[in-house]
Amino acid sequence: MSNMNLTVQKQYEKYPKLWPKFLIEAAALAFIIYLTRETVQYSGLNEKGAAIAKAALLGLLHPSIKMILDTSSVGLGYMLLETLAIAFLGTVIGVVLALPLAFLSSRNIAPKWLNYVCLTFISVLRAFPSFMYAIMFVKVVGTGAFAGVLTMSIGSVGMLSKLLIEAIEDMNPGIIEALDAAGCSPFEKVRYGIIPQLSSNIVSTVIYRLDINVKNATVLGIVGAGGIGASLIHAIGQGNWPNVSAMLLGLIVMVLLMEYFSTRIRKKLAAGE
Repeated sequence: MSNMNLTVQKQYEKYPKLWPKFLIEAAALAFIIYLTRETVQYSGLNEKGAAIAKAALLGLLHPSIKMILDTSSVGLGYMLLETLAIAFLGTVIGVVLALPLAFLSSRNIAPKWLNYVCLTFISVLRAFPSFMYAIMFVKVVGTGAFAGVLTMSIGSVGMLSKLLIEAIEDMNPGIIEALDAAGCSPFEKVRYGIIPQLSSNIVSTVIYRLDINVKNATVLGIVGAGGIGASLIHAIGQGNWPNVSAMLLGLIVMVLLMEYFSTRIRKKLAAGE
């Protein structure tokens, strides 16, 4: 028993000391916090800040029933439907564009030179924020929901392509080797080997992106790209807090419903529940 205790003690002594690493990480974190404090400065509330905050809180607790029940183009239902349509169409178009890009960018499908070209193109698309695309499309096609659809489409391509590339490259290589041995063409390999194996993964990724697009589409209206964002920012600017409350309530309900159904679909895909 004593020999065992001695062995344990020797192993414990050989165990690396973690406190130097901890001190270095703590010092690095403190330095970052110091830089943040020097960059982001708090100057306190302005003179009317407290009054505005009080009015906003009271207004948010009393949503506008008139806006909720309004069935016209300025009603809550229509604006939410337009926002959802922008997100849905943008996701569908994004998937159509991202799928071929993902296959051409995968190292186990396409040659290296084509991988490099397509990956560079995807990286360029992902480098720009959605707001920049929204401003550009508003200038090109004018204000409205169509500009929002184009923005969601291009904004979805980068993320969807990246996630699909990872799924394609991580799949079982035996299927591709078997199809190669059978003399299948690249299209036949994709159609009969890759798509059936990755169908659930693709659907899950698309649903995840749709959930993100629903949230993003709510703010595109700020730059005139359709959706509820324009009305929301206009109501905030006017201090019409009951209307703001109604729109926020509608957005919360829509996002919760999207989260519920997307979670149910993912569970069915993953475990067949």
